[in-house]
Amino acid sequence: MGTTQLESVQEPKYQHLKTVIGEALDSDFAVGEILPNERELAARFGVARATLRQALEQLELEGRLQRRRGVGTTVAPPRVGVDVSTTQQAWPGVGDDAWQAQDSVLGTAPAAVARLLETPVGASVHVVRRVRLSQGQAVAAELLYVPAGSVAGLTADADGSASAPAVLRELQHLALDGQDRSVELGSARADDAKELDRLPGSPVLVVTTRYLSGGRTAAVSVATYRADTCRLTFGDSADLAMAS
Repeated sequence: MGTTQLESVQEPKYQHLKTVIGEALDSDFAVGEILPNERELAARFGVARATLRQALEQLELEGRLQRRRGVGTTVAPPRVGVDVSTTQQAWPGVGDDAWQAQDSVLGTAPAAVARLLETPVGASVHVVRRVRLSQGQAVAAELLYVPAGSVAGLTADADGSASAPAVLRELQHLALDGQDRSVELGSARADDAKELDRLPGSPVLVVTTRYLSGGRTAAVSVATYRADTCRLTFGDSADLAMAS
């Protein structure tokens, strides 16, 4: 397509509306404030509700808005940085870890995680569930898989389970040799969606971290981040915002 043709292409109406609403969010609304309903907004901006809905969906993907079940559409807080570098290495629960431990059960790891752990599929592992909050809202949910061999000194209950803090403390007794991390875009499963106050199928960032000790994988973390409220960061390099 040549330059003349590009110049003749009109901007979609919802894109222009998105810009107008974005400016209104900066000047007329505060973080966490609930927007008027679609009927009122459509009347305010003089557009059809279908056009308004497209603009709102774009703003949600860009992290400017949040749609919360039972609440409505609210102005989103600033995005949370997700450090995917491996320059700073530490066990979960150490230092300024932003995660809050919820519970721990004795369960099994998905086949892909079992392969990373080099354990048989179906073998029992400790599964620690943690959440990360921003301004009182859950922005990420994590499942940390820890084989029994990694926490050999753990005092367990009669059923073999132990508390989340106990599993994390015992894991920290190992020397951490390093960690590697991968990131992929996915869609929220039903349990993740409920935890993160999202609809099933909403876009998420899935960050898988493998913790290495003694020449083997000591634990694997699978963390699911809300793609609308989080951005990737790479250590000392510039932030990389998720594209809409």
